[in-house]
Amino acid sequence: QVQLVESGGGLVQPGGSLRLSCAASGSISSINVMAWYRQAPGEQRDVVATSTTGGSTNYVDSVKGRFTISRDNAKNTMYLQMNSLKPEDTAVYYCFLRADRLNYWGQGTQVTVSS
Repeated sequence: QVQLVESGGGLVQPGGSLRLSCAASGSISSINVMAWYRQAPGEQRDVVATSTTGGSTNYVDSVKGRFTISRDNAKNTMYLQMNSLKPEDTAVYYCFLRADRLNYWGQGTQVTVSS
């Protein structure tokens, strides 16, 4: 059984930066897709960034040029680097992993962008 534990959220001023981490425990043989989602109050959970095994990445238009999805295989951890943060980025962020034909979700971490 794989578990995902998120960290790195918090309060930041507009224009600031945060790096979210998602550490995976358990045995993983093959990663198919890793992604980050976010859910603002009263809104549905929407995809923010995705990365396939082949290395291709995709970002929602509102974060292109500001967010970067990456991973460290040695640490079994995926990251979301968030720069030039805006108040509109305020949400609970969730990591997602599809590995060995199964889907896994992190517990979520709050990101608040406010002055």
